[in-house]
Amino acid sequence: MKDAAIGIRVHSGWGALVVMTGAPGAVEVIERRKVEIIDSKAAGVKQPYHYVEEMELRAAERHLAQCAADSKRLALQALGQIVTDLQDRGFSPAASTILLSSARTLPDLDQILSSHALIHTAEGEFFRHAFRRAFERLGIPVTDIRERELDDCAAKVFGNAIGAVREQINGMGRSLGAPWTQDEKLAALAAATVLAEYETARGKNPKVHATQTPGT
Repeated sequence: MKDAAIGIRVHSGWGALVVMTGAPGAVEVIERRKVEIIDSKAAGVKQPYHYVEEMELRAAERHLAQCAADSKRLALQALGQIVTDLQDRGFSPAASTILLSSARTLPDLDQILSSHALIHTAEGEFFRHAFRRAFERLGIPVTDIRERELDDCAAKVFGNAIGAVREQINGMGRSLGAPWTQDEKLAALAAATVLAEYETARGKNPKVHATQTPGT
């Protein structure tokens, strides 16, 4: 089985997922798809915090709890199928990563609902959490990477190979075709980064290890 890593950039109700394999400078996309983790026919699930903004607190909590349970179930179902497909093709999902915003830690629900900015922040974390729990249930180590720190993280992991990795990922749309937007590029770089970390820790990428910043 060849090692692979899954990267996700999350939006309201869905995530852009890219699966990477290969060595630094020769990374390869083996899967990419839009993964929806809501029932689009249900009320108030795409933007659950917006939906409960004017509700009494207990009713808001009930709606959010139901949405959370449904999204976790759908995320586990979707990722479980992807993992099965990958294994059938000879790939072992050894690592995963979810891109984060740069937002601060969230306060209690009543404070969130009193701030429109916090509502947006909470919804982003809401769906990230669903994907995170699914990876945990599947036994796949998951790494959170703040989006604004991704370039620095990748540079520390790949060292002198970072330029080749970035160039290859940015140009993949020419052979893969659409969609190859910022969503897919960032998810791919994040996945390639955690894959290289995983393999370096196991002595499979000695060249990457040699170019890492000391202490990383």
